[in-house]
Amino acid sequence: MAMTDPLGDMLTRIRNGQQAKKDSVLSPASKLRANVLEVLQREGYIRGYSEDASGKHPALRIELKYFEGEPAIKHVARVSKPGRRIYSGSKELPAVRNGLGITIVSTPKGVLSDNEARNENVGGEVLAEVF
Repeated sequence: MAMTDPLGDMLTRIRNGQQAKKDSVLSPASKLRANVLEVLQREGYIRGYSEDASGKHPALRIELKYFEGEPAIKHVARVSKPGRRIYSGSKELPAVRNGLGITIVSTPKGVLSDNEARNENVGGEVLAEVF
């Protein structure tokens, strides 16, 4: 059966992996997923990610990050879903936990965090929120 929300699937794999105290998790590879992981790495929520071609299909190995035994990501949620897309202008981008978290936004200039999107003065589809 076809997957209806690949990005939501990856975020759930990250959430489940951190609850199980895994060092890393695997997720099928795609450009959107890699771009979202790049934002998470830049913002310090994951240690990194790499291509993993050991299986039949290309995958992304996501290195999870912990601080004093606690996951670096306390909450990760999909905002814009396939059944209901959420768009926001650069001025209306939501602040997560008064700026302590980030919102990941797909813009014409690429996938950016909310702070980067405000600095570039671009809006777009609000993909996820992380803190």
